Amino acid sequence: MEPDLFTAAAEDRQEKDPSSSPLAVRMRPRTLDEVVGQQHLLKPGSPLRRLVGEGSGGPAGPSSVILWGPPGIGKTTLAYVVSKATNKRFVELSAITAGVKEVRAVIEGARRATGGYGKETVLFLDEIHRFSKAQQDSLLPAVENRWVTLIAATTENPYFSIISPLLSRSLLLTLESLTDDDLRALLRRALTDERGLCGAVTLPEDAEEHLLRIAGGDARRALTALEAAAGAAMSKQEEEITLLTLEETVDRAAVKYDRDGDQHYDVASALIKSIRGSDVDAALHYLARMIEAGEDPRFIARRLMISASEDIGLADPTALPTAVAAAQAVALIGFPEAALTLSHATIALALAPKSNAATLAIFAAQEDVRKGLAGAVPAHLRDGHYKGAAKLGHAQGYVYPHDVPGGIAAQQYAPDAVRDKRYYRPTRYGAEARYADVADRVRERLGRTDTEGGASAPDGS
Repeated sequence: MEPDLFTAAAEDRQEKDPSSSPLAVRMRPRTLDEVVGQQHLLKPGSPLRRLVGEGSGGPAGPSSVILWGPPGIGKTTLAYVVSKATNKRFVELSAITAGVKEVRAVIEGARRATGGYGKETVLFLDEIHRFSKAQQDSLLPAVENRWVTLIAATTENPYFSIISPLLSRSLLLTLESLTDDDLRALLRRALTDERGLCGAVTLPEDAEEHLLRIAGGDARRALTALEAAAGAAMSKQEEEITLLTLEETVDRAAVKYDRDGDQHYDVASALIKSIRGSDVDAALHYLARMIEAGEDPRFIARRLMISASEDIGLADPTALPTAVAAAQAVALIGFPEAALTLSHATIALALAPKSNAATLAIFAAQEDVRKGLAGAVPAHLRDGHYKGAAKLGHAQGYVYPHDVPGGIAAQQYAPDAVRDKRYYRPTRYGAEARYADVADRVRERLGRTDTEGGASAPDGS
């Protein structure tokens, strides 16, 4: 939408008095070279560099692009850099407030500017996933005929939220989450840059680490918290932002948790042992500590998947699918919403009936194999599909279970060395009681005698 008089006046005031703008706005990069992160999208000849005038135009001019990524990682910033660096006409719309009428007005203005002045138009459309199918359809002629070069930003998966015709006419650029090193560089620049805090305060390492944790990869959140903490420190006439000042400002205590040290493993172990002990409240406490400390949600999800098999097994056959679904959801959504999914899975696992029978079964079988109790595969079970197998006696005498009543063929399956070993010893907890009954009936049909075979549980997570 073209800026009105009030918008223009506000922008003019910000130009003359930058301190009136939030720190996150003041620290927006002026060129692509100042952008932190997203280096995979900023190589020479990339679509973004061509949008700001680097590289060829004409018939090989820059394509429309869709920027996809979580909040606070630079989508709006990249559009802002384009608006400042390009000599093209730049128009910004938000899908929250704009509709088809506004889109058509921009397109008509773009056609007039191109025909009358030879001026190309770049349209930045924020939150494009909020547009309906009809609203997105209204963009197609302008994008296809290059009346405008579209830069669209979305936090939602574009394959679900953007219509296929628009996707096919644009380049999809996936923005990566900012790393701690990216945010650290941004914070240190903001502390010293003349557009930022101009060296008015310093940020010691412990406060910096806490700030990185609460930012959660969001640059806007990091700069907003830094600005608030710096203001609090200066009001107390302090020359540095102490950890205490930062905690008071953001109302968030620093969690004592080293993601690469003892705390990482100790708290993870406590989470799993609390689930194993069915203490749902303790499990949620340790989960919250890991989340608040900025632990990788994928690490937590992996631990939950292991717990589902190690400590629950067939006592609740839904435990593992629940944990796997949680891991898949976490990979798709990330924090902060991933906390809800991890809580869902943690509660389900903590309150599920417990059995380590599946764990002990494979440990016992592995132990026997390591001892050399392997032996030859019985001849009737060997592969009989290749030429000459019959002459060797392979697959001869094999009874196909589906051909006998009950579907259980009474024949030897295990090698002689472990013929009567019993590895799986189900409990009577939860759904595993049914598997215990089935295992007993099958062993009886197979004529199996019970031979001791077991292994000790591991020392723990």
